[in-house]
Amino acid sequence: MSESTHTPLLSVRGLRVGFKTQDGIVEALHGVDFDLGAGETLAIVGESGSGKSTAVQGIIRLLPRSGEITGGHVLFNGQDLTTLDDKQMQHIRGRDIGYVPQDPMSNLNPVWSIGFQVREAITANSDLRGRAATQKTIEVLQNAGLSDAAERLHQYPHQFSGGMRQRVLIGMGLSARPQLLIADEPTSALDVTVQRTILDHLATLTRDYGTSVLFITHDLGLAAERASKLIVMYRGNIVESGPSREILTNPQHPYTQRLVAAAPSLASRRIQSTQVAPEVPPASGTDAPGEQASPTGLIELSNVTKIYRIRQGGFRSTQLRAVDDVTFSVPRGTTTAIVGESGSGKSTVAKMLLHLETLTSGSIHFDGKDVSRLSKSELFTFRRRVQPVFQDPYGSLDPQYNIGSTIEEPLQIHSVGTPAERKARVLELLDQVSLPREIRYRYPNELSGGQRQRVAIARALALRPEVLVLDEAVSALDVLVQGQILTLLANLQAELGLTYLFITHDLAVVRLIADNVCVMEKGRIVEAAATDEVFEHPQQEYTRRLLDAIPGAKILA
Repeated sequence: MSESTHTPLLSVRGLRVGFKTQDGIVEALHGVDFDLGAGETLAIVGESGSGKSTAVQGIIRLLPRSGEITGGHVLFNGQDLTTLDDKQMQHIRGRDIGYVPQDPMSNLNPVWSIGFQVREAITANSDLRGRAATQKTIEVLQNAGLSDAAERLHQYPHQFSGGMRQRVLIGMGLSARPQLLIADEPTSALDVTVQRTILDHLATLTRDYGTSVLFITHDLGLAAERASKLIVMYRGNIVESGPSREILTNPQHPYTQRLVAAAPSLASRRIQSTQVAPEVPPASGTDAPGEQASPTGLIELSNVTKIYRIRQGGFRSTQLRAVDDVTFSVPRGTTTAIVGESGSGKSTVAKMLLHLETLTSGSIHFDGKDVSRLSKSELFTFRRRVQPVFQDPYGSLDPQYNIGSTIEEPLQIHSVGTPAERKARVLELLDQVSLPREIRYRYPNELSGGQRQRVAIARALALRPEVLVLDEAVSALDVLVQGQILTLLANLQAELGLTYLFITHDLAVVRLIADNVCVMEKGRIVEAAATDEVFEHPQQEYTRRLLDAIPGAKILA
């Protein structure tokens, strides 16, 4: 990497990090070197386990308890951070170095309101108090993309979508206008238009305040579009570094070449299964909410509406129309993707189909039966036929159950087979999702994110369902693992005749997996058609904005 003509703001030299195990110290970072100048933006990319998050946690001294810096130096403004005590580091973190962690659920306290938590961060890192701190809280949230920030101050994390929670963390990281902002997967939970809002705001900070930005990301499009410099990490080493666009358009290292080849783009085409795929029925859906769905769909939603009542304080409340007169159908054996911004209502649709939320009005039919009118025994059968795979492979697996028990649990609940037959089914499922059989004795914390998501898919398949509802099932995965999971889903669909409802904010992924697309905006379906039709001839301005906002789409095409 070329050296800055001035003294770099951040200079990392020979950084080594190890983790304590029963067998001694295991080194995870093998001597990392790089510089970051004032006002520059640097992205570190690599698959899960490559060491990119470990590198930044070492820089700001936020390693897990078992981790320790075993060698090297981290110079920030000429001061070696590895020599500071905890109190000195606490003063630098927040004020001089902002940090945006990846997981918004584990980094926001569920018992404190959003406004209280942002205000706490502001008062801890500035001299603002009283009304000035409150006003700054609203301003920070607005800058992070929450237009109705003043009304949302008294709400709690569980009342925010995943994308909204991530925006709160970003706002907290930026609240003190730090010299350096370290952002670990800052937009992985965000839809493309909000992502653009956040990234534009970061670019403004870089330009106006001289803030340097260090991204950790698996999104090569984001790296290509937003970072002037790029570092590629593999197994604890930097294998390639230099100008972002140069590396991504002409990668030299074989690992970088694999990353770039795996990245989905607007030029991608649907993954073709190695199995014999069933014939795909024509797309069904409607551009005009209220039109009746096709009677051939395995899943049919007709005029579905969901209204929430939101407390405003005291006895006051207001209505939030989360889903507004939605109609579409999903033909058997196909994949329909529902895409839209955070808060557009797409996950609420999935929850109503899964009978986890009740309808306010309208109807949802599965195989000709009204889901909302199922008896207790019929609902039990329905849950065997329709299974969810959720976004977070960390939170959806019980840490106290080993992998074999996790996959076997649905079989036990539904009294399927003898103990020996259930054990055999677990082995069969592990084979189906391409996991080694010996993994059944391990626990979730011993697996990578990609492995956990395969386990979640195996568990969902245990009861031989006809439908999988996949809610952001690959959004948290790096491009190589994401590609493996999507290929796995395509093969399973062809082999087992599965029907998928795929909820996502990632349109590039939609191009790889979906036959049909429904685009949602503010609770309504504004466009629905075959995937190629939506991508090549979008009818709505909103759809065109979503496509235009995909980071690096043209660079990686």
